[in-house]
Formats: sequence, C-alpha cells, structure tokens
Amino acid sequence: MKRSKYIVALVLTTFFVISFLTNILGPIIPDIIQSFHVSLTAAALLPFSFFIAYGVLSIPAGFLVESWGEKKVMLASFAVALAGALFFALMPVYRVSIVSLFLIGGSMAALQVAINPLLRVAGGEEHFAFNEAFAQFVFGAASFISPLVYSYVVLHLGKVSQQQNFLLEILSRVVPAGLPWVSMYWIFTVVITLMLIALWASRFPRVTRTEDERAGAVEMYAHLLRKPVVLLFFASVFMYVGSEQGTADWISQFLAQYHGYDPHTTGATAVAWFWGLMTAGCALGMLLLKLFDSRKVLLGFSLGALACLTIALFGPGPVAKLAFPAMGFCASVMWPIIISLGLNSVAEFHGPLAGILCVGIMGGAVVPLIIGRIGDAFGLRTGMIFLYLTFGWVLGVSFWTKPLIANVTLRDKKTQPVAG
Repeated sequence: MKRSKYIVALVLTTFFVISFLTNILGPIIPDIIQSFHVSLTAAALLPFSFFIAYGVLSIPAGFLVESWGEKKVMLASFAVALAGALFFALMPVYRVSIVSLFLIGGSMAALQVAINPLLRVAGGEEHFAFNEAFAQFVFGAASFISPLVYSYVVLHLGKVSQQQNFLLEILSRVVPAGLPWVSMYWIFTVVITLMLIALWASRFPRVTRTEDERAGAVEMYAHLLRKPVVLLFFASVFMYVGSEQGTADWISQFLAQYHGYDPHTTGATAVAWFWGLMTAGCALGMLLLKLFDSRKVLLGFSLGALACLTIALFGPGPVAKLAFPAMGFCASVMWPIIISLGLNSVAEFHGPLAGILCVGIMGGAVVPLIIGRIGDAFGLRTGMIFLYLTFGWVLGVSFWTKPLIANVTLRDKKTQPVAG
C-alpha cells in the first residue's frame, strides 16, 4: 500500500488544529465571567458543552467513519466546526456560546476517531508508534501556542497604533467593542476554512482496518461492558480527563481571584505552560517507560501531581503560578499509561474498547462543572479541592491494575534469552 508523507503532514496539522481549538477554554473563562456576568457554574457549562460531545459522539463517529470513509467524515466535521465558530463570532452571547462549543466539540471527537487509522495507513504500520508520539508532541505544541495567541490578540486589539498589523486591523472591524476575546472565534473560522480547502484538494489512501480495529457490533460493546475491568478503566479515563481539564480550565480564574494576576497575561501564560510542560513531561515519560514498569511511573507522577496541587491551592501567588504548570508536567504520562493499561488488560475487541474509553473523555465536561458548582457555594479554592478525588483515583490505578501484557523495559530485554 502506497505511503503518503503529505497525508501524514495533513493528519499532524489536524492534530494541531484540534488542540488549538480545544485548549483555549481555560484562558477565556475569566472573560466569559466578566463579559456575560455569569456564575462559576454557568462558566463551567462551556467546557461541559464541549466535552460532553465526546461522550455522545465518539462511538457513533466510529460507525460513521466505517460507512463514509475518513475524508468525508473529516470534511463534515470541519464544516460543522466552522458553523459553530462562525455562529458565535457573529452572535457573541452566552447561550450561543453553549451551542457553538457543543458543535465544535462534537466535530473534534469525530476527527480524532477518523485520523488515527489514517495516520497508521499513510505513515506505515511500522512507523505508527513514532508518528503517534510525534502527533502528541504536535498536539501539545498547539496547546502551548493557543493561549499565547489569545493573550497577544486581546492585549493589542483596539489599541491605536500606526504599526498595527493587518490581522489586528481586520479583527478590530468585526469584533464587538469590549469583547476582544471573541476575536479567537474569527481566528478559528479562518483556520478551519483553510483546513477544509486543504482536505477537499487532497487524495486519501484507502484505509483497511484489521478486525480488531473495527468499530464493532453492538454485541461487542455489550460483552465488554459486562467486564468490571472495562468499567474501571472507563472511570479512570473519566477521572484523568476531568483532572486535566478541571485544572486547566480554572487556572486563570484562580490566579485572578486569589492572587490578583491579570488573566490576559499571567493567567494565559500559566495555562500555556501547563500544556507546554505536559509536552515536555511526555519526553521524560517515554524514557522512564523504557526503564520502569508503567504502573510505577504512573504512581510517581500521580504523587507529584497531588503535591503540586497542594502547593498551587495553598501556596502564595508567585509559587502558585509555577505549581499549576508543574501539574501539567506531572499529568503528562497519565493518559498514555491509562490507555495502554486498559487495552492491555483485555484480550479482545480493542476497537470497541477504544471507543468506550474515549467516551470517558466526557470527564472533561463533568469535573469542571462540579468544581464550578462547589466554587459558587464555598469558593473556587474549595471547588478545586475536588481534584484530590480525581487525581487520587488515577493514583489508585497504579495499585489495582493487572495488565495481561506489561510494558517491556530495557531490563526485560537484557534478561531475555538470545535465540540461536
């Protein structure tokens, strides 16, 4: 089967765009609260509407990819995302933002289902592991850049200057006065439009799935859901994504509320470094997984995350703005380890199992909402104490999981007998 470096580059670009759109939620939450005069709970409905779409659409998207093929699903997904971004850009009111984010979130869910098998085929099965790791690096890089773009645009938009660049000049004409952060949705509109053009002009290779990679029949899902270990790993994905988003979504608001930091500068930068250090942590995690059992690595990083959470919530401002990004570093290995342990703990139907685990991404919808609700009643710091429960669950995975296949370390390779 013919490989295509162009399609690999297109898939990596898609990962970048998904992350660029997804991880802007944390920085804009303080603006949502101030601009629309809403409570913490109402603000938390924004990430809720985005991530609940993952729970609703991940499995149906798998069936849709098998029926339509990758290119049609990707085109349809970006078209829906374009509608969502443009809808809010033209009508920047709170209720529209809820609908907009649900449309964008559903689109991102379908895209993630479509592009992984495409990456395997276009890049070659023998290079799939490397390309997946590189895709995660690209994803993390976009997560780092997105809040910085937001910070730059919000700080400079509307300022009278003879050296104002073309982008700011155009945005100033379409963005309502007093809502500079809405400019991000116009940027999203342009980025998505460019992706639609690139996809429409591209020829895709035919993707042939193995039986284990197929979306599967309803009976397969029913069979898996009767296994306690599947439910435990579903809960683990739910808790991890809830921990990740429950931290990132509230960093900027917490630093502004308790330490007086500007959400457009210090808050946005802290969120950017949360994702940036998560990317850096992946590199260290890959090395450690060659040296130690993945459960021990998960144990160490989980304890680190809980320690950083304590410092961030109860330490002084200068320490808190460093401890929050450090939590991203500690969370970096949690997703790949939980997913690999989950898949390696079940002997069959890995395609449907991956779909079930992806539904757990809805934890990113529920946990920030719980934090916001508690925060309205008792204060945001008290609300974020809920993260001890979610990160604590992830810590527990390192104790109870018993995979059928453990990760191979360099020590294991040295002790293997030499064939001869």
